[in-house]
Amino acid sequence: MTLEEIKNHKIAAKKLGLIKDRAFGFISSNIGKITERDVHDFIVSQFKKEGMVSDRKIPIQIVASGKNTDNAHCHAGNSKIEKNQLIMIDIWARMKEGHCPFADITWMGYSGTKVPLKIQETFDRVIFARDLALSFIRKELKQKRFPLASEVDKVVRDYFGPLEKHFTHRTGHSLGFTNCHGHNFRFSKTTRKRIIPDVLFTIEPGLYFKGEFGVRSEIDCYVTSDYKLVVTSGVQKEIIKV
Repeated sequence: MTLEEIKNHKIAAKKLGLIKDRAFGFISSNIGKITERDVHDFIVSQFKKEGMVSDRKIPIQIVASGKNTDNAHCHAGNSKIEKNQLIMIDIWARMKEGHCPFADITWMGYSGTKVPLKIQETFDRVIFARDLALSFIRKELKQKRFPLASEVDKVVRDYFGPLEKHFTHRTGHSLGFTNCHGHNFRFSKTTRKRIIPDVLFTIEPGLYFKGEFGVRSEIDCYVTSDYKLVVTSGVQKEIIKV
């Protein structure tokens, strides 16, 4: 990707961060009165306001609450968002004008004052796994080596240990121009491709407990040809209290 394309991506990533904040604010002002679908539609309206588009004519984004967060790819439904619920927002879009790669982020919120211990501990594990993946990439780059995507995925899975069975998707993927999921490489067990300089990608570990809840943290990054890792999106450190 060119410097101009990466610049356009950073603009999109910044706008997604603002839209994410607005979405959680919208939820906070309407607890018990709105559904996941209402939040989804609010997010899509913000895309239009900010001059952004997603990868489908009719956008589909992920807004999940309560037990619905146990599905890594749960699209917004008719479940009402109530007090004391975990909330997952996963949004992806690009700038409508110009040649712009996608940005793609996932953040977690909680509609209450005290996050349950298991949810907090799971969040902490996911955040640590995300940062561990970044640390591994930086370590490899310091050795003048672009790591295999499968090696990054393995670092996350090894850290999760017995909980790895609850990690039901890949550690990340490259970002494209017409589709959020690019075709350059994916962070999975079997991918033999290396991270490619100046190709944007996500890091997004998660843990999902069927019938209970799920947690994911997703950020956007790229590596430079001179072996530097650049994080282009906001990085969540605490669960947002809604």
